[in-house]
Amino acid sequence: MNSAAQSVTIVMIEDDLGHARLIEKNIRRAGVNNEIIAFTDGTSALHYLFGDDKSGQVSAGRAQLVLLDLNLPDMTGIDILKLVKENPHTRRSPVVILTTTDDQREIQRCYDLGANVYITKPVNYENFANAIRQLGLFFSVMQVPETN
Repeated sequence: MNSAAQSVTIVMIEDDLGHARLIEKNIRRAGVNNEIIAFTDGTSALHYLFGDDKSGQVSAGRAQLVLLDLNLPDMTGIDILKLVKENPHTRRSPVVILTTTDDQREIQRCYDLGANVYITKPVNYENFANAIRQLGLFFSVMQVPETN
C-alpha cells in the first residue's frame, strides 16, 4: 500500500460489536493496516467528526474514510451521511455504507446524499467475511483526498 493511503483513517460506525470485529478482522486479513477508529453510536462518531463546536474544523486536513451502518441505536446512518456530506470540512471524505438494508429506495437515497459505495451485508457469515475482505482490498488501493 502506498504511503498516502497508509495515512487514511477508517472511521467505522457500527453498533453490532460482532459485525465490527468481523469487519476489522477481514480488513486486516486483506492487508489493510490503516488506523480504524470504531464507534457504536452516531452521537460519539459525530463528536469525533465535528468536534465540541460541531463545526467540523477538527476534521480539516484529516484523510479519512467513513464506514457507516444505517441502523444505529441513537440516529440513522442517513442523518450522519447527510451531515458529513453537507459540512465543508468532511464532504470530501468517502463514505461507504455497509448495512443489512437492501431497500432500493434507501440505496438510491444514500447515493443521492453523496455516499460513495453502498454494500449490503450478506446474512451468511462466509459471504459477509468475503465481502469485507473484498472491501479491504478496495481500501488498499483507493486514494482519499485530504479535506481543507
